[in-house]
Amino acid sequence: MAVEQTFDDLHFTQEPEIETSIPGPESKKLLERQRRVDSSAVAYPKVVPIAIEEAKGATIRDVDGNTFLDFFAGIGVLNVGHSNPYVMEAVQEQTEKVAHTIDFPTEARLDLIEALNDIAPGALPDNNRVIFGGPTGSDAIEGTIKLAKYNTGGDGLIAFRGAYHGGSAGALSLTAGKKYKEDYAPMLPNVHHVPYPFAHEQGLDPQEASDRALANVRELLEDPYSGFANPAGIWVEPIQGEGGIVTPPEGFLPGLKEIAENNDIPLIVDEIQTGFGRTGEWFASDHYDVTPDAMPMAKAIGGIGLPLSGTMYHEDLDTWEAGGHVGTYRGNAPAMVGGVRAIEYIRDNDLLAHAREVGSYIRDRLRESAGVNERLVDVRGRGLFIGAEFADSEDQTGKELVKDIQEDCYKRGVLVWSAGRRGNVLRLIPPLVLTQEQATAGMDIICEAIEQHAPSSNN
Repeated sequence: MAVEQTFDDLHFTQEPEIETSIPGPESKKLLERQRRVDSSAVAYPKVVPIAIEEAKGATIRDVDGNTFLDFFAGIGVLNVGHSNPYVMEAVQEQTEKVAHTIDFPTEARLDLIEALNDIAPGALPDNNRVIFGGPTGSDAIEGTIKLAKYNTGGDGLIAFRGAYHGGSAGALSLTAGKKYKEDYAPMLPNVHHVPYPFAHEQGLDPQEASDRALANVRELLEDPYSGFANPAGIWVEPIQGEGGIVTPPEGFLPGLKEIAENNDIPLIVDEIQTGFGRTGEWFASDHYDVTPDAMPMAKAIGGIGLPLSGTMYHEDLDTWEAGGHVGTYRGNAPAMVGGVRAIEYIRDNDLLAHAREVGSYIRDRLRESAGVNERLVDVRGRGLFIGAEFADSEDQTGKELVKDIQEDCYKRGVLVWSAGRRGNVLRLIPPLVLTQEQATAGMDIICEAIEQHAPSSNN
C-alpha cells in the first residue's frame, strides 16, 4: 500500500472541541474507578485527569466526546501519530500471521534491522549490528551496560547530571534524579555523574560550558588520582529530555566521542526519546555529526505505540556469544512491522523537514510570550522536542507556574507535559504529524495561558 493521504487528514479536528466540563462526567467515573482498583503508582491522570476513548493523529478524544490536541505524544512515543492508518494496516496484517517470534528470523525483524541501517547516524550504516531485548527503553539501557562491560572488562559507568535513562536497576543507576532512586539505594557501584553542559543553568557561555563539561570527563578518566578505576563506558543523552530539553553546545558530543576513543571505551548515545525524527533529523546525533558506539532506541521504534526496544552498536562490539543478551519479548513482530512503516511514512511525507519547520514556529511563539511574561526565561530544543523554562517568583515556584499553565491548557483542550530538574520546564513534544493549523491553534492556547500568568497580571 502506498501512502494515500497526507497527514492533514489523520486527525479528528484541527483544533480542540470541548463539549462538557473538564473533566466530564464519564471521565470522572472512569478516573474514580481507576483510583479504586489501580496502583497508587499511577501518575499521569493525577496531573491531566483525562479518560481516553480513542485517538487519531495529533488528537485525543475522551469518553465524554471532548477532543484535545496532543502535545506530548505519549512522551515521545507516537511520532507518526495515534492510529496512523498506513502503519495500522501492516500491523494488523502481521498480527493475524504471527506476533511473538523471540529471535527467530522473520521478514518483519530483518526488514526493521535493514530500515534502521538506512537511517543510522554517522558511520554506523553498514557497520553495525542491532539487538532487540525487552520492550522498554530501560531494557535497552540495561543491554548497553552489559555490552560495554563485556567488551571492556570494566565496571565504571559515566553519566551526566540531569540525565534520565530509565527506571530498572542499572538504568536507574545512570539516571541522575534523586527522586527516582533515593528510596532504592544502593544502586550499581562505580557510577559517576559529571555536569552536563547546561549553559543557561550554569550562567556560562555555551563554549565555556562545553569546555568545562569535557574537562570534567577527561580528568575523571585520565587523572591517575581521580578515584575512578576500570571504566566501561560513557552514557549521554544528545539532548536531555527529563532534565529539561537541554540542548548541548555544538562541540560537546564530538569532544565526548574523542575522549571515549582516546580512552578505549564506548560512547553510548541514548536516542530513546530523541530518535526517529523527533528533533528534525532521524537521530539527534545527526545534528552533531557524531557516530555513537552504541545507541539504545525505544519509544517511537514500535510505530504506533507498540512496545519494542533495541540497541544498534558498532559491529566491532559484536563479541557476544549466543544468549549473551536475551529477553522474552525481543521478537514483537507487529511492533517491528510498525517500525518499518513508521520510517517509511516519515520519509515519504518529509516529516523531518516538517518537524524542523513547525518546531521553529512553536519556539518563535514561545519567545514572543517571553516578552510578555518575564518568568519565561529560556526556550530551547530542536525540531518538535521543545522546552520552555520558567523562573521562580517571590510567591510561586517555576514548577507551580508550569502546573498552572498545564491545567489551563488542559481545560481548553491542549495536553502538555513538564520536565526539568525542578519541574519548571514546559515540555512540548507533539506527534510529527501535527499540522501547521493545529500548531497555531495549540500555541494560541498555550501562549495565552503563559501570558495570563505574567507577573503584571497578578498585581
